[in-house]
Amino acid sequence: MDTEEPPLPPDPELLNRQPKWFKPVLYMCVGASALFAIILLLVGPRVLRPTHRRADLTEAISNARQIGFALFEFETEYGFHPNGATSALVTTDYPAHGYDLTGSSSNDLFRQLFAAEITQSERMFYARVPGVIKPDGVISHGEALKESEVGFAYISGLTSIATDPLTPLVLTPLIPGTTKFDPKPFKGKAAILHIDNSVRTYDIHKDGHVYDKGINLLSPKHPVWKGKAPDIRYPE
Repeated sequence: MDTEEPPLPPDPELLNRQPKWFKPVLYMCVGASALFAIILLLVGPRVLRPTHRRADLTEAISNARQIGFALFEFETEYGFHPNGATSALVTTDYPAHGYDLTGSSSNDLFRQLFAAEITQSERMFYARVPGVIKPDGVISHGEALKESEVGFAYISGLTSIATDPLTPLVLTPLIPGTTKFDPKPFKGKAAILHIDNSVRTYDIHKDGHVYDKGINLLSPKHPVWKGKAPDIRYPE
């Protein structure tokens, strides 16, 4: 009975043989991959940073608008946006609120929105600017809008009645203690909520100010302020 012979193993020399063009093409592919990796390493961060900054600006705009809705509801109830006088009115209506409303920072004035039961969310007060961390969501007494949990400055003492609709109300990224904006967080842009609840982005001038029709928007000389300096409250 005939039996089949097992197949011979492949010739190692045949396996190692490659066409003449193989090695040059292989080297080209390896070189191109290495070059691409170097380019990605150098350019990648520059591509990603502007993208992140646009997303951060979009988030700031959205949060500013949410603050605007809460401030509008507060004004409807008390006749003014939160200020030093309205804290007493809130305490009269909600004597057991337990929040400390005695300070003068934007954190303190925004905290009236919690005491008046208008909002229970800290998230909308966040903007990704230096020194600010994402709020932890804890709004119990002494915990709501703690230091570094607010990214917006606030103009106190305003009401929408007899006020220019384009009067700034909430601003970021304003440098604490100044009327200048930090150009770094949003790639030279500032987000400003106006009293009519519109949010606009402005270019930050090289001197750090924001200009509207050639006039510093936060200067008493700007028509919206009618010669009176805005009462700016900065975040803690």
